Amino acid sequence: MGQIPHSTIEARRSDTVTRQDLVRADPHAWASWLRTREDLAGVPHLAGWAEAGRPLIVRRRVPGETGDTVPLGLPLPPADGKRRIGLALPAEHLARLDGPSLAAAAIHAPAAWQATIAAAVALGERYGLNPRPFGGLLWQAVTGLAYLSAASDLDLLWPCQEPVPTGLLDGLAFLAETAPMRLDGEILLPDGTGLHWRELRDATEGGTVLAKGLDGLAMRPAAAFRTREPT
Repeated sequence: MGQIPHSTIEARRSDTVTRQDLVRADPHAWASWLRTREDLAGVPHLAGWAEAGRPLIVRRRVPGETGDTVPLGLPLPPADGKRRIGLALPAEHLARLDGPSLAAAAIHAPAAWQATIAAAVALGERYGLNPRPFGGLLWQAVTGLAYLSAASDLDLLWPCQEPVPTGLLDGLAFLAETAPMRLDGEILLPDGTGLHWRELRDATEGGTVLAKGLDGLAMRPAAAFRTREPT
C-alpha cells in the first residue's frame, strides 16, 4: 500500500506551550538527543522523524523533570509495537504547530467513522467549538503512517472555555451511544488542563473530576467546570 498523504501543519510563534500542543523539533537537536538513547537504535521511523517534519506532542511532566525543558512524546504505529517514546527538549529547539481540526482530519478516517465525525463537527459548531483529533487519527493525519485499525478509538479534544455547557456533554454522550467505535477524549481548557468529558458529565453535583495539567494531576470540583443551559 502506498504512503498515506498527511495533513499540512503550520508552525506558529508562541512563548509557551501547553499539554496536548504539537511541536516540531529542530532536526539537529533531535539527532543529538537520539544519539543519547542507545536503547532506541534501530527503532523504525525515529532517525528521520524530525527531518521529515513529523511532530511531537507536549505531555505531562513526570517526577524529576523540571521547567528547563519541554516534556514531549510520540507513539509509534501499532505495526511497529505501538511503543510510546518520551523525551524532553529545550523550548528554543521547538516550533509550536497548529494541528488539524477534526473536519480536516476526516479524510484520513475509515468510511465507517464519517457519520460520527460529521455529527461531532456539527455538535462543535452548535457551541462555537472546533474539535481536534488526538490518538490514532491525529497521528495518521500528521505523519502519513498507519495508526488506525478496526479496533481503534476516536479520540477528540474539545478546546473550550470554562464552564462547559452540559448540553455539549450530553451531546457527546449521545454520539458515544450511536458511534460504531469507542468515542473518547477530553475537554481542553485554555491553560492546557484536560478533563475527561465522560467523567465531567457523570460526576455528581458535589463530586470531583480528574484534571490533567502540564505539571501534574489534581482532583477538582466538577460543578466548577459545568454550567447548565437555560431551558
